[in-house]
Amino acid sequence: MTTIWVDADATPKAVREIICRAAVRTETLTRFVANHRIPLPPSAFLINVQVEAGFDVADNLIAQQAKPGDLVITQDIPLAAEVMENKVDAVNNRGEPYSAETIRQKLNMRDFMETLRSSGVQSGGPAPFSDKDKQMFANALDRWLAKHI
Repeated sequence: MTTIWVDADATPKAVREIICRAAVRTETLTRFVANHRIPLPPSAFLINVQVEAGFDVADNLIAQQAKPGDLVITQDIPLAAEVMENKVDAVNNRGEPYSAETIRQKLNMRDFMETLRSSGVQSGGPAPFSDKDKQMFANALDRWLAKHI
């Protein structure tokens, strides 16, 4: 059975709502993993998985339990790289699928930006989440579901 795993600590509310509607519509088991309770509508297909607080606790659970045929939704590039090694699909909150061709480049850029920030350079962070991002995510999720469900 296919499962959608959501790295839910930093998932925008709009993305969470899209995921919930799609999961219920397609009857796809979806697990929202976070170190706090995530508000979800009542459904047998939507599962709240609350982990203890700590560095990468949610990521580690997702990486250990996601299996080929599943989808992981995360902004965490190292988590995406790890699950992809196990043949698990991954997409970010803006609808961009992670791929074998781009993940190494994304990891290198992440590490570079982290080095800049630790040396005091202000990088500004990601752009605000937009309606276009929301639509791109919804389209990417629908494409993935149509292909796998």
